[in-house]
Amino acid sequence: MISLKQFMETVNYRITEGSDYGWQCYGHDAYMLDSWNGDQDGHSLTIIFDTKTQEVYEVQAHDYVNQRAYRMISPDFQKKVKKEARKRDSNKDNAWDDVDYIDLETDEDFLEKSQAIVDGIKYDTRVQVPLDLDDDTMFQMMKMAHERDLTLNEFVEDLLREFLKKEDVMFGSPNGA
Repeated sequence: MISLKQFMETVNYRITEGSDYGWQCYGHDAYMLDSWNGDQDGHSLTIIFDTKTQEVYEVQAHDYVNQRAYRMISPDFQKKVKKEARKRDSNKDNAWDDVDYIDLETDEDFLEKSQAIVDGIKYDTRVQVPLDLDDDTMFQMMKMAHERDLTLNEFVEDLLREFLKKEDVMFGSPNGA
């Protein structure tokens, strides 16, 4: 999970508001800081952290220009957040209007997207997925990618797309389409 320092550097130390965090899933010492650029068609970033331990629980990046919202929730608290959302009958996945959060897997991905949003530049909207492969598997995948004249990254993307297509066929798409 990113640190308070990384968040502050990303928003250029510009904090526009802060408050106690209203939900209990992160404990009694949870606090929320926001950085909004003041433009309805701009951006805002949010961090929720513990005021005593400085542990970061959740970060959010809201790109109002492109109607995208990204977030990361600490893996240690994801079940608690979902449980409290069910208890409150709240859709915690909805960022605003018809825009849902896209959950990110890596700090680097969140920081890259957030910095680009703050800087107002184009960014890669794909979600980075960390892969932890043993050397033998990695070597086999590199050979398979080479046989198809693809980079390893392109090969892995193709594998994931095929897997997701099969999952969609087996279980149906999440939105019912």
